[in-house]
Amino acid sequence: MKISNFVVYKVKPRWIFIKIMTDEGISGWGELVSGTKTETVVACVKEMASKLIGKDPFQIEKIWQRLHRSFFRGGPINGTAISGIEMALWDIKGKAFDVPVYELLGGAVRDRLQVYSWIGGDRPSDVVEMAQQRWNKGFRAVKMNATSEMHYIDSYEKVDAAVERVASIRDKFGNRMAIGIDFHGRVHKPMAKVLAKALEPYHPMFIEEPVLPENWESFQNIANEVSTPIATGERLYTRWDFKRLFQQGAVDIVQPDISLCGGLMEVRKIAAMAEAFDMAVAPHAPYGPVALAATFQVDACTPNVFIQEQSLGIHYNQGFDLLDFVKNKEIFQYQNSFVNIPKKPGLGIEMDEDKIKEVAQQGLVWNNPSWINYDGTIAEW
Repeated sequence: MKISNFVVYKVKPRWIFIKIMTDEGISGWGELVSGTKTETVVACVKEMASKLIGKDPFQIEKIWQRLHRSFFRGGPINGTAISGIEMALWDIKGKAFDVPVYELLGGAVRDRLQVYSWIGGDRPSDVVEMAQQRWNKGFRAVKMNATSEMHYIDSYEKVDAAVERVASIRDKFGNRMAIGIDFHGRVHKPMAKVLAKALEPYHPMFIEEPVLPENWESFQNIANEVSTPIATGERLYTRWDFKRLFQQGAVDIVQPDISLCGGLMEVRKIAAMAEAFDMAVAPHAPYGPVALAATFQVDACTPNVFIQEQSLGIHYNQGFDLLDFVKNKEIFQYQNSFVNIPKKPGLGIEMDEDKIKEVAQQGLVWNNPSWINYDGTIAEW
């Protein structure tokens, strides 16, 4: 079997799909993160994929090494391009052997997977009402943004508002509802310590990205202040980026993104490293259907994954949901906060290519929001 061709689709709200074809009629799907540089990502993946024509799609590790080990390596553009290609190759290999990909990665270690649902939006509000909606749908775990923009030193009023939101959910549901709180890198070290300490009495499931990953040394400062588990990793690429977190020992949960950090095998390797340090894994997956389906495959065979992010109804879907592009929608059916392990070959997903082509004609220009602080300085989103 040889790789014969590929096609790249740019799809609203913020997804880039790659379909890789073979000379034996088996094709595979991958997904890339558009970020704020859609055309740059597309150009990169096309340049990489064009070098694979005529190659054996089963040689996934060799192809990964060849694509990664250029003189200039790493970063979000290279990372997501390699991830999308690697995903598609695993999809091909699983289909060729007529097994789910996790069977090629050691086999399933679980029967089902716990998932959580987003509430509150970019600037968190109406969290009790949205939490109730998720509760009624069977979810027993939610995640919300802690706050909107926050300056290096900011008003305690914003801290109070964040605490009140979390407290309102805890008052409504007690400890029956797990609450993840995403600082989203919006909070700088001086306020991160204050906010984490103020939220601790409400027993968060974890606090996520309390500071930006480039300020990794501050994780230890925050860990010294609170007992709440600390999570991070969605902006890191390959196991080498994560290595520093393992050596530091302050983070409790790593969150690799399968469509950014290098693909399925890279997430599996990162998770194995985390397991050796007695750390949990909660993969980042707020994007489209291919990335989520691929993440499910790794979750199925990874013992230290304890919960999975998913993007049904997430606040930036802009009129489209991941189910709009999937034929076998049952793969994303959640019951009592769990989803069954996929059983179909490859990534377990059947894409609606006609729908993808239709929406791709509308174009894709996505940029993350640009926020400013009260004094006009740039704020983190």
